[in-house]
Amino acid sequence: MTDTDLAEIATFGYERARDELVNVVKMLEQGGLDLDDSLTLWERGEALANRCEEHLAGARKRVEDALAHRSEKD
Repeated sequence: MTDTDLAEIATFGYERARDELVNVVKMLEQGGLDLDDSLTLWERGEALANRCEEHLAGARKRVEDALAHRSEKD
């Protein structure tokens, strides 16, 4: 996984990262790849999963902040 690949993944929205992660998992489950290709694909999958988690954590924080703000008004 190159720095360029990581920088590209960092620009992905949640849906794009999730969809690509699904494809990576399918390819790994099908097998038939040599070890180096499998490892490269697995590394990409890990980066995509991390990107999805970043988006989910951000969404979670926004909901918590909105609920806290609403509570302050009550």
